[in-house]
Amino acid sequence: MLLNIDPILTGKLLLALDEMGHGDGVVIADAHFTASKLARKHLIDMPGLSSPRVLAAIRSVMVPDVSGPALDLMESPDGLLPVQQELIAAAELQGCEQRMIERFAFYDLAAQAEVIIRTGETRTYGNALFRKGVTPLTEG
Repeated sequence: MLLNIDPILTGKLLLALDEMGHGDGVVIADAHFTASKLARKHLIDMPGLSSPRVLAAIRSVMVPDVSGPALDLMESPDGLLPVQQELIAAAELQGCEQRMIERFAFYDLAAQAEVIIRTGETRTYGNALFRKGVTPLTEG
């Protein structure tokens, strides 16, 4: 067991996140998302967990990209939904850029992601693409 690691972060997921480079994307997808069709490298299933919960866990080990949009959300025809507000909060962007992406354009971006995580999120439009930033050096 590892210390100070969110317990939902599996070894497979940690390895996939570690292999990502600066600017690479991880999609946290709802249960309705076409993850199997779009995943080109890593597809990880996390049923029973909401997409904001999974993004919060990822954010605990990964900083956002500051050189462009750190977070893309799939645009809803009904405006910003509660699940999307929760995703924004979970991303802890602190001034980093976020944007809403039209549904089919979001699918195109997701197809380029290094990792797609299919969650058990049943609320529609509970999809986010989070881009990895540069990991800060620690003194020591």
